[in-house]
Amino acid sequence: MAAVAWLLIPVVAAVAAGVWARWAARKRKTGDVAELAGYAKFREAMERSGSVPGPAASDRGPASGSDAA
Repeated sequence: MAAVAWLLIPVVAAVAAGVWARWAARKRKTGDVAELAGYAKFREAMERSGSVPGPAASDRGPASGSDAA
């Protein structure tokens, strides 16, 4: 009986590996259209926020923590 148990362990492991491989290789239905639309909105927002000029680095003064006098 112990020999049968030792033979069943690799068989069960192989079946489990096959089931997992089948599940991992399944075709997923992705919402590429919605994802691409969201990315386009993100890009538009970034382009809009990049068009507003901020203060230049020289206008800000010395960095905090610097020892420049």
